[in-house]
Amino acid sequence: MSNALKAHISLFAAQVIYALNYSIAKDLMPVHIGPLALVLLRIAGAGVLFWILSLFVKKEALAKGDLKKMAILALFGVFINQVFFIYGLSLTKPINSAIIMISNPIMVIVFTLIVFKERITILKISGLLLGIVGAVTLLLFKGNFEFGSETMTGDLMTLINASSWAVFVVMAKPYMQKYQTVTVMKWIFLFGFLYMLPVGFKDIQTVQWQTWSGDVWFGVIFVVVATTFLAYLLNTYALKDLSSSVVSMYIYMQPFLATLFAVFLGKDTLTPTKILSGIFIIVGVYLVSTKSKIKD
Repeated sequence: MSNALKAHISLFAAQVIYALNYSIAKDLMPVHIGPLALVLLRIAGAGVLFWILSLFVKKEALAKGDLKKMAILALFGVFINQVFFIYGLSLTKPINSAIIMISNPIMVIVFTLIVFKERITILKISGLLLGIVGAVTLLLFKGNFEFGSETMTGDLMTLINASSWAVFVVMAKPYMQKYQTVTVMKWIFLFGFLYMLPVGFKDIQTVQWQTWSGDVWFGVIFVVVATTFLAYLLNTYALKDLSSSVVSMYIYMQPFLATLFAVFLGKDTLTPTKILSGIFIIVGVYLVSTKSKIKD
């Protein structure tokens, strides 16, 4: 199995986790745990898991100056990304957040053009447009999409979240190629925890742990272990062999997979429009990744 194929499998697995997360973790906030407390728990838990995992891989020392780069990556990829997503989601509609996140691959392509001078081709633009059309069509079937003054703050925070993740995906790629995935992630999450601790410490003290049922514990563990630790690990692992634009394009798979899960659970029906949207997304990802493999 080629490294590129392993990277694609990793990205697909990450999107499966994200799609499942919508159903598993949707009722955790704010009834059982506050948004900032959950973010702190996510970062702390994933950080501990990355440091434990680092004990079982070859130890690496960071080159001079790279520790500062890890701190910057943590700011964009962990702290800003997590906090602004949670706050943005609490102040806007879920459908708004999902639509805004579609801008992420566009930002990544623009950033890679500026930073790496990556050439924009007809294949890449075609794939991006197909992915956008497929994802937007699926999302618009799920709810009422509307921008307005009531959601403006949340929409803006979600846009900042999408931008921060785009910066992280582009900036992280050279270090994912330079070091092992675990080496980078353990330092990123350590700095992320240091950023988040003073912000979420007050909220974490108010959590009523003793009132949590088994379902709540399962949801929190899934968010920490799967949605945070595994998803970050899978996404950043893929950066070793795929371009930043390909990694970001997989975000369009989330609404498609979420729809499939809903159909499987009997909560949705499969229509020709949804099938066509899924085809657009898959073909779009393929077109962007085809160019990436030729270039890399």
